[in-house]
Amino acid sequence: MYHTLEEFLQDWNYEGGATQKILDALTDESLSQAVAPGHRTLGELTWHVVTSVHLFLSQAGLEFEGASGEAVPASAKEMADSYRSTNENLVTAIKAQWNDGTLKEIKEVFGQQMPAAVLLGMLNTHQIHHRGQMTILMRQAGLKVPGVYGPSKEEWGA
Repeated sequence: MYHTLEEFLQDWNYEGGATQKILDALTDESLSQAVAPGHRTLGELTWHVVTSVHLFLSQAGLEFEGASGEAVPASAKEMADSYRSTNENLVTAIKAQWNDGTLKEIKEVFGQQMPAAVLLGMLNTHQIHHRGQMTILMRQAGLKVPGVYGPSKEEWGA
């Protein structure tokens, strides 16, 4: 759990950057990749990650422009660009609207009551979880996976 906004922002800077690297490596052709019939495609999973940033924090009262909507874009670049702008807007908004004391405030999100610090941790963990799923689908689609916590297999070989 975060005790200061700076702690969150340091984690978010790294994790958001890692997510952006994954999104920037996607191709339009890869978006239809699914682990099995009836499961989310890489495009659906990607759009879920992109839109969740705004969904999680707007419910907690943070006001900022962010990607939303059910319709999954057909363009990998559009999704990557949407994440980039949502991420930038989130960082600007959280610095302007929240402070260290906000982290202790109870927020209602998805019908659950939790401190804002816990919500920020959930948001970060949520993107990390789905980013791992995305890398599997990327390999199945024949894409090179960028390293996140060190070099990827593809980078290590080079």
